[in-house]
Amino acid sequence: MFYTYLLKSNKDDKLYIGYTNNLKNRVEKHKAGAVLSTKNRLPIILVYYEACLNKENAINREKYFKTGFGRRFIKNRLDI
Repeated sequence: MFYTYLLKSNKDDKLYIGYTNNLKNRVEKHKAGAVLSTKNRLPIILVYYEACLNKENAINREKYFKTGFGRRFIKNRLDI
């Protein structure tokens, strides 16, 4: 399984969108400050994730979330 996930920074209220094949490990790395793109935005929390059957689907879903339509989906789905 692959996962597309959204993290929200409590520091600046911005979202980070990514994908991984090991969600628990990846989120722990983000929270520990081991990921360059989020280490200055700690603390962060996992606010949403989707499981995908393969890597290509997870990548496509990540790309979708980064579009205007995807951002609207996130806003409507999560009320953030």
